[in-house]
Amino acid sequence: MKNSTFRMVIKRFYKHKLAVASLYFLVIITLLALLAPIISPYDPNQVSTSFSKPPSLKHFMGTDQIGRDMFSRLLYAVRISLFVGLAATVISTIIGVTLGLIAGYFGGVIDIIIMRITDTIMSFPYILLVLVAASIFGPGLWNIILILGFVDWPGAARLVRGSVLSLRETNFVKGNVVAGMPNRYILFSEILPNTIGPVLVYATSVFAISILDEAALSFLGMGVQPPTASLGNILNGAESITILTDKPWLWVPAGVLIVLLVVSINFVGDALRDAIDPSAKE
Repeated sequence: MKNSTFRMVIKRFYKHKLAVASLYFLVIITLLALLAPIISPYDPNQVSTSFSKPPSLKHFMGTDQIGRDMFSRLLYAVRISLFVGLAATVISTIIGVTLGLIAGYFGGVIDIIIMRITDTIMSFPYILLVLVAASIFGPGLWNIILILGFVDWPGAARLVRGSVLSLRETNFVKGNVVAGMPNRYILFSEILPNTIGPVLVYATSVFAISILDEAALSFLGMGVQPPTASLGNILNGAESITILTDKPWLWVPAGVLIVLLVVSINFVGDALRDAIDPSAKE
């Protein structure tokens, strides 16, 4: 039954042509990022005397203000941005799913405490909370990952809690309780598999938002710090009118990559939502 359900989800997913194209694009970009040490023609931090040179045979995506090869830096920048997005998504999903399971299943005081903490975090404007946390803990790759991971979990917690509240009233869960099965087994073997679909869809949105947040924080100088390349701090070099108008190779590729990554992830997430929805027609 599980295999047939999985095949049905895949079949529904492949009906979304934009999502399929987006998935292929994400796979290709991820492979390029992982193979950056092999593919990149130069060290991303190697400085030369070719300052802000336009695309040429030697540097086919040009060089930045201190002579570093832009193509090499973009490969490593995508690697960092994808890593930040994935790591933050994993952290926030694990925290949110765990707390949501506990709150929804046990209820009572535990549920009240977890939900009040969740409501408190969600009551603050999201971007303001991220900026304040970044200013307190300082810039850096791992700081940004942890900040985004610990800020994004409330949405997953509320989603899982809602699913658990309905699932714990079902006969198969009540049957396990009557049979004396341990709570750990009921939570992680019976209830959790039935919440995977919505959580997976939610995780794609967190992934896209985390990439955008990293880019925004790095652009402001509060994220990944140079010389480490990220899509955000590459855009940071495009603050002057001269660069914006006369040197588009310094910022257009990074900006386009951010847009394509976020849009592709959202397309995949939308298609997953439609594919997993049991009311979707074959």
